[in-house]
Amino acid sequence: MTMTNVHTNIAADAHPVEMLLNMGPQHPSTHGVFRLVLWIDGEKIVRAEPHIGYLHRGSEKLCEGEQYHQVITLFDRLDYVANFNNEWAYCRAVEKLMGLTVPERAEYARVILGELNRVASHLLYVGTMGLDAGAMTPTMFCFRGRERIQALFEAVSGARMMHNYFRIGGLKEDLPENFVQMVKDLMPLLRQDVEESDKILTFNEIFLARLKDVGAISPQEAISYGFTGPCLRGCGVDYDVRKAHPYSVYDRFTFEVPLGLDGDCWDRHWVRVQEMYQSLNIVEQALQQMPQGPVTSSLGRRLLRPPKGEVYVRGENPRGELGVYLISDGTDKPYRVKVRPPSFCNLSAIQHLLQNAWIADSVIILGSLDIVLGEVDR
Repeated sequence: MTMTNVHTNIAADAHPVEMLLNMGPQHPSTHGVFRLVLWIDGEKIVRAEPHIGYLHRGSEKLCEGEQYHQVITLFDRLDYVANFNNEWAYCRAVEKLMGLTVPERAEYARVILGELNRVASHLLYVGTMGLDAGAMTPTMFCFRGRERIQALFEAVSGARMMHNYFRIGGLKEDLPENFVQMVKDLMPLLRQDVEESDKILTFNEIFLARLKDVGAISPQEAISYGFTGPCLRGCGVDYDVRKAHPYSVYDRFTFEVPLGLDGDCWDRHWVRVQEMYQSLNIVEQALQQMPQGPVTSSLGRRLLRPPKGEVYVRGENPRGELGVYLISDGTDKPYRVKVRPPSFCNLSAIQHLLQNAWIADSVIILGSLDIVLGEVDR
């Protein structure tokens, strides 16, 4: 067949010539072991097919073979950049099942550590989103702030990430003697880190060109896909578990819920940046209100055998609503543990968001969802 005939046959074909492109699981911008298969026509994405499961460890099944206290370490490894938030949701589920009352000092400590963990998680997001868009300097500001928080976490729990510090009924042990002063000293430095990364990136004209009107989704579609957290609030939907279903001592704090307008990548980014300012405000209020007293319930370290029953608990994690469904059969090990991970639900819309998008925008769209594969695959 001559070259002329080849061109003629292609032109006569009614269907576009599509090429299959593998993005990941080794691609650095997939934010973990995530594979995205793209069918492209030139620079346009015709179809996208996500492949998950590369980090599957059977965490929910493993919970059934562990005693209730031992399960906490498994939750540390789900969303591995929001460890305290994960531990908190599981402990609250068991506490609700057993009708336990957590001491006030422990509740305030949980709020402080959980909100600082939210800031650390969002700083990591801002830094990596800057890299995805081609900016290196914001990454330095963000990782500087994140390191400061991780150093505090290490002083509290002895571990940088897999803390295993929250306990059913309270905390493993009391906070360090100089904890309040350590956090107070940290506050202005963290505000500086957030402000510098915000000023250099959020309204940068190149950054705006890369994110604005890219990966937009309507509020109705976002709700249908199960969006929660910044991804949902970026669409203008006012839903935050801390406000809609207050838990712990969140009803004692004054804070705003930032909302976007267009549901695009930039709105999701802006919401996360504003949430960091709000989290720092919550931490400052909690420091002022935190009382002295015990940090563990009268339960102590006894072997737990919750009564038969089932319970569902939700918490506002950095990526959205983390739900824990727990069934007890009266033994010292949970009969069933099911996790509702926000990253998994947010990722479910990736095919819709990538339809007819440019290849260059696929990295931005995926990054704006801020997924963590540990809780996607479980």
